[in-house]
Amino acid sequence: MGGVNLATLAWRNLWRNRRRTIITLSGYAFGVMLAVIFIGLGDDSYGKMIDMAARNGAGHVTIQHAEYLDTPSLKKTVDDVTRLRARAQEAEEVVTVTTRITGPAMLATARKSYGAFFVALDPAQETPETFGLLSSLREGALFTGADDEGVILGATLAENLHAGLGRKVVYTMTDKSGEMTSGMARVSGIIETGDDGLDAAFFMLPLGRARAQLGYGADEAGQIAVFVGEQRGSEAIAAALQRSLDELGSPAVALPWTQTQPEIASFVAIDEGGNLFFQFVIMLLLAAGIFNSLFVSVMERLREFGIMLAVGFRPAQIFGLVMWESLWLALVGLAAAGLITAGPYYYLSTAGVDMSGMVGDGYNISGVTLSPVMYVNIYPEKLIYIAVIVIVVTLLAGLYPAWKAGRVAPVESIKLV
Repeated sequence: MGGVNLATLAWRNLWRNRRRTIITLSGYAFGVMLAVIFIGLGDDSYGKMIDMAARNGAGHVTIQHAEYLDTPSLKKTVDDVTRLRARAQEAEEVVTVTTRITGPAMLATARKSYGAFFVALDPAQETPETFGLLSSLREGALFTGADDEGVILGATLAENLHAGLGRKVVYTMTDKSGEMTSGMARVSGIIETGDDGLDAAFFMLPLGRARAQLGYGADEAGQIAVFVGEQRGSEAIAAALQRSLDELGSPAVALPWTQTQPEIASFVAIDEGGNLFFQFVIMLLLAAGIFNSLFVSVMERLREFGIMLAVGFRPAQIFGLVMWESLWLALVGLAAAGLITAGPYYYLSTAGVDMSGMVGDGYNISGVTLSPVMYVNIYPEKLIYIAVIVIVVTLLAGLYPAWKAGRVAPVESIKLV
């Protein structure tokens, strides 16, 4: 039967039983809202965790010796640092690039000695946005220059060494040649992060002094830390920087944070897997609700479908009619979801949820301390992903009811009362 507007007819059919349609759409919208909120919580938490790990570690992308990741050693360095930094800074996505040296050392005073891990940096290159621990400076001040003679200790390490501000400490490490070398400095600052493990085993040195102590050249370092505006682009930026390194003939490698901090990458992957399973359950419930609504609707209208077939409708048209009803449910459901999600999303993205009653001043994940206030911040493409999945799931849920409606036998169904 040609000339029939199935979309209009389906829209009218949808509202013939308003109560059932409204109940179905309410459950639909609530399910989509849950999906958006939980994915948004995950996106915001993962992004902040990765950025914090990059700030406390070696950046979103790290340029270092090809063998350093597997066998860290102060012997494995990167040369021609100035040119490599300039090349990395050329990328539009790169925000800043810093130079560092990291490694193990022994710290000692007249009373105690402890093993620790040091980071040597240039204060002219670093800010709390590139090295998060700088914001935790409790006493004293940061170095005035790369050749300063000070040392900054973690709070617990300073307490264990009985080394307050102005006290002398001796640090011993293995230089580039494999020889033991020692230096002496006065404590110029104390950092307190709240992480007991970090505060007990961390100290900072000026980059220039560390180079001289380790026998490094003026343009040599252990790592180049690259920071980007959007952490999700780290893999692509690392690949682009690796091509640049190859063009320059440098033996160094550019590694994204997923390789330099595998414990964080593993946690994010596992947690995202759990989140995806939760989304799968939500979509399954949505599909069940849509299927139930459409199937009941079809079974109630078998006689109607039989009459339609008897007067000239084709089975394909009946099938299309029910599928249009499924599509209308999806579109109206998404619109309703947008309306009921807007308010909670705005509140959670601005005010957040304060979890300090449960986690105190923050919670630690793989060495990264996060704020107890959780926010929602979903990536735009995730919204598109949710909308597409919801529409597909709804259409799939409508397939069997539509097939059932198209196979109605006119003679038999007309007899139904």
